[in-house]
Amino acid sequence: MADSSFDIVNKVDRQEVDNALNQAAKEVSQRYDFKGTNASIRWSGDKVEIRADSEDRAKAVLDVFQSKLVKRGVSLKSLDAGDPQLSGKEYRIGCELAEGISSENARKLSKIIRDEGPKGVKAQIQGDELRVSSKKKDDLQQVISLVKGKDLDFAVQFVNYR
Repeated sequence: MADSSFDIVNKVDRQEVDNALNQAAKEVSQRYDFKGTNASIRWSGDKVEIRADSEDRAKAVLDVFQSKLVKRGVSLKSLDAGDPQLSGKEYRIGCELAEGISSENARKLSKIIRDEGPKGVKAQIQGDELRVSSKKKDDLQQVISLVKGKDLDFAVQFVNYR
């Protein structure tokens, strides 16, 4: 009998992020407290760029964007927002979307599975994802529960369960 397996990945649904960004931009353009502050949020290449006249307004736009991401099911652990930077007369915040599991985090996850998971479960690092395999599907379910129970500093999803 072949081994069952699944992959642990960190992927962001770009369409959901785009929808959240459009919702946030619409709310920023309509809200009374953002009137006259030149506050905006938009794509700048692969990054999200937030601009406003004051540092507080820029942080408020970021807060609106984060709330829209949460409502659309995108983990905030995938969003890497910088600090507001003064650029001319406006403040800017650059936000990157982190995708993929770094090799350091994959090793950390592999060690957790090896130490705390059921015996006979193997974890292999494959690029920016981690493949977990075992002869028993119940063991794989335990590994998923174990990883979900850990407070990791990066988002994880479980895909290709077979």
